[in-house]
Amino acid sequence: MKKLTKYFVHALFALFLLTLLLPDRVSKESAWQHALCFAAILEALAIVFRKRRALTDIVTVVFVLLIAWTLATAKFNLLREFLFPPPGRVFRQFMLDYKDLLRHIASSLGLVFNGYALGLIFAIPLGLLIGYSARMGETATHISKFLASIPPIVYIPYGVALLPTFRSVSVMVIFLATFWPVLSGTVAGVMYTERKYIDAARILGCSRARILLRVILPGALAQIFTGCNQGLAVSFILLTSAEMIGARSGMGYYVNYFSDLGDYTRTLTGVILIGVVISVVFFAFSKLQKRLLRWRGQEF
Repeated sequence: MKKLTKYFVHALFALFLLTLLLPDRVSKESAWQHALCFAAILEALAIVFRKRRALTDIVTVVFVLLIAWTLATAKFNLLREFLFPPPGRVFRQFMLDYKDLLRHIASSLGLVFNGYALGLIFAIPLGLLIGYSARMGETATHISKFLASIPPIVYIPYGVALLPTFRSVSVMVIFLATFWPVLSGTVAGVMYTERKYIDAARILGCSRARILLRVILPGALAQIFTGCNQGLAVSFILLTSAEMIGARSGMGYYVNYFSDLGDYTRTLTGVILIGVVISVVFFAFSKLQKRLLRWRGQEF
């Protein structure tokens, strides 16, 4: 059974090759060569990293989706060709527009980094100080839950009225999306840090600042990362929404611009790009989280 599972991904690649041999039923060229190149890259990854089960499973799922997409579009034309182009055209569009796509990715990630970094810089130290006092921590928890329930995107009209550029407005929205969940996570982490460690540090003569940085911060780190993950997820949602409203660059702008023009090949290209970029960012963030919390061992 394990051997069959091991070679299943390669069987799917062979099935995709057979799928490409079927006659096309679309009015325009399906650009099947580009779909073949993409599938070949996936197959190479599956061979090189065959011991990485997670990667192999992901490639397997992508092959299944690729086969279904090809059959539903290029081969049987079950979906409207105008709205759902064959995969080959989309992959070709990636190659044709890669310079513009890289520029839009850089613009979007720059916005996220600026707003997210500001949110962390303000939320974590403030959360440590507030959470150190049980009374203040409980009050701050209720207030932050109330303010966090308000979608930051509703502040865009005020940002447009008060800030000089739409880019600064986007940074403000992402800052608010990050600040409240990270503040809540930090306060909760501080409040639930075991008192025996804090008392032991006090007995040893540690200062308040040293206790915060050497005892409470490491103990609260798991809760802080929970808030950071929430803030990052909401930040990307708000980023693409803000870019579709009034930006002149970015991944959301790319999708909105070409959907308005009726170019759904580029629209689908942008949608896939957003998914890939966000997945990569979250993968890198997860690796950072595991590295910083590696001292927790099996508990984490």
